[in-house]
Amino acid sequence: MRSSIIRSIKARQVFSERRYPAVETTVITENDASGTALVVAGASTGIHEAKFIYDGGERWQGRGATKAAANINDTIAPALIGKNAANQSEIDDIIIGLDGTTDKSNLGANATGSVSAAVLKAGAASLGIPLYQHIGGVNAATLPPPAVRAFGGPRFGGGERAGTKPSHTFIAHGFDTFSEAAYACWNLHVTFGSLMEERYPVDPGYMYQVPHLLQIPPGMIGSTRELWDIMARTIDTCGYEGKVGMHIDVAAATYYEKEKEAYVGLFSDEDKSPGDMIDLYKEMVKTYPILVLEDPLDEEDYEGHAILTRELGIQIVGDDLFTTSVDRLKQGIEAGACNAVLLKVNQIGTISEAFDTVRLAYRNGYGLMPCDSRGEGIDIVDYTVGLGAGTVRECGVGPAANRFLAIEEELGSRAKFLGLEGLKRGVPKAAPAETC
Repeated sequence: MRSSIIRSIKARQVFSERRYPAVETTVITENDASGTALVVAGASTGIHEAKFIYDGGERWQGRGATKAAANINDTIAPALIGKNAANQSEIDDIIIGLDGTTDKSNLGANATGSVSAAVLKAGAASLGIPLYQHIGGVNAATLPPPAVRAFGGPRFGGGERAGTKPSHTFIAHGFDTFSEAAYACWNLHVTFGSLMEERYPVDPGYMYQVPHLLQIPPGMIGSTRELWDIMARTIDTCGYEGKVGMHIDVAAATYYEKEKEAYVGLFSDEDKSPGDMIDLYKEMVKTYPILVLEDPLDEEDYEGHAILTRELGIQIVGDDLFTTSVDRLKQGIEAGACNAVLLKVNQIGTISEAFDTVRLAYRNGYGLMPCDSRGEGIDIVDYTVGLGAGTVRECGVGPAANRFLAIEEELGSRAKFLGLEGLKRGVPKAAPAETC
């Protein structure tokens, strides 16, 4: 289709919501449709992820993105102009060939990911259809239970801060529609803030000036258990018992010190062995309404993740463990590790490779949890609906929630809110051969 032919591609370095600059690419087709996508590094980065290209030097603390943008403008763009933006696999094959490495270390995954996602959006726009429909066709009609951030915390016992990890969210699943669940997310967020101010009246302005990314000041609490109690109390106060659960993104590799073979400062002061962590998670799941654990152990610990998947009976998500990689997921499937995959396109470098991982996950009974931490913004909503994901990171309030509400309204009676059905439990079961 002539109207979907790529006419121009332009990349630039831009500011992002993260600490460091991002790469932003705009693709324009012959019929003046356009797609713009942004890529930035996340707070938790697995060692097996595709590699980003940075400028180095003193500016931006070495994390400038002008080299990645130049790789797009000078190398990738000339090869893609004149190609069909609606043919994503052809586009990504060209990008992969230009890079020529297994980890995108030549052109940079921030460059390849930005172009690939921008082409996907331009392709949808050139066809005059929503992005979620371009991805999933007529089957794209399900909406997952949304979540809202409660808090994220630093390392206990001194030492290096771990940013906002572990992060904790409320998942609103026990409702009839996405819009009702989204209201519950707002109510939970407001109520949790009030209970926190009541329990910890120290400088609340510091804690609540950025409510969706609430960070606990170092030294404020002795154990994260104090905050789990407040989360459970929040659910009860709102009258949502049995309708709302908890998701903890542990990012455990951030806390694992190989020389000690221990997790240092995770959840409390005491060092914990992998066995201690497994015992702790068992106790946590019995005590609190935890429905999802993400990266609960080190990114190399397939065996430990397999134990948790078998014994906890909740959704265990691999992020740093799988890095949206077919090869990493295959290892997980063989070991029985986790029952869901976190989707971050920029961990692997192109849309097509990420969607290959999604298909492998579905064929083997794994769930999917898209995440917008790499600059996807509200596009993550269209990915979620288009791929039929059972869960999603956050998206219960703010612009992402607004996009879900718009899609729910657009789908009308076809919209299905998945609720608890979207969450995985126990060991994954492969799909029958005839459905693969």
